Amino acid sequence: MRFRSLALALAVMAAACAPAIAQEKLTVLLDWFINPDHAPLIVAKEAGFFAKAGLDVSFVEPADPSTPPRLVAAGQGDIALTYQPNLYLQVKEGLPVVRIGTLVATPLNSLVVLADGPVKTIADLKGRTVGYSIAGFEQALLSTMLESAGLKLAEVKLVDINFALTPALLSGKVDAVIGAYRNFELIEMKLAGKAGHAFFPEEHGVPAYDELIYITAQDKAKDPRMAKFLGAVEDATVYLLNHPDESWQLFVKANPKLDDALNREAWGATLARFAASPAARDASRYARFAEYMKGRGLIDRIEPVERYIGP
Repeated sequence: MRFRSLALALAVMAAACAPAIAQEKLTVLLDWFINPDHAPLIVAKEAGFFAKAGLDVSFVEPADPSTPPRLVAAGQGDIALTYQPNLYLQVKEGLPVVRIGTLVATPLNSLVVLADGPVKTIADLKGRTVGYSIAGFEQALLSTMLESAGLKLAEVKLVDINFALTPALLSGKVDAVIGAYRNFELIEMKLAGKAGHAFFPEEHGVPAYDELIYITAQDKAKDPRMAKFLGAVEDATVYLLNHPDESWQLFVKANPKLDDALNREAWGATLARFAASPAARDASRYARFAEYMKGRGLIDRIEPVERYIGP
């Protein structure tokens, strides 16, 4: 512990002793309340990586998670967190936004059942009840996964559970939930004394995608602050992966209400999901998922990939 504390102190001191430079303000609209998914951002701020890059970054937790992309498109924020699947819907709506980087580079979404329940395979869902929270994409995921087991969406009963995923499953209201995060709901269930089992979309017919991405207005994509921001996040991610315990201390110092068993376990379960190179572009990955979205009827046409991830 003494060496960990020393490493943390040295990291913070190094950032604090960096040459003073003018701080440019940058506002990041989060996708939801602060949680371990945002670890690289919190570490970048608390350990001084943003300050070293000359940035004064503030985070805004949305009252409605659907609003950040619209606010950024309207110039009422610099960067928003959103989900890769949602980006295609935002472009379809005509929002002038574009992806500039990745935060969580794998899907987190999953189809979850009780580990000791009657559903052992996806095929066992025939005639059973599945809870969902967001119509559209979650139903497309579920439909694809069911098809991998020879079922159709009409062969299950869908119930809107309005984000009460774990309670609905534990109470027996539903037999499965789609939209459960593998780094959160599975842990929440375990802590409640009921183990869950997850079926992963990317293993059942859904192309792999980035769960959380950074977007900005198209006319800000080449703003020098964006490159500085992504560089600082990359430095913070490297530090986070090398020093997870020290980074956790920074995280809970900034957010003491999150210092509990659920968030501690979610922290460890999320580390491997972060993009080590946030600014890296994978055009084929984004083109492939656009084809999936169109094939599922979620978008009408596929735009040039540069429209989604920038030139």
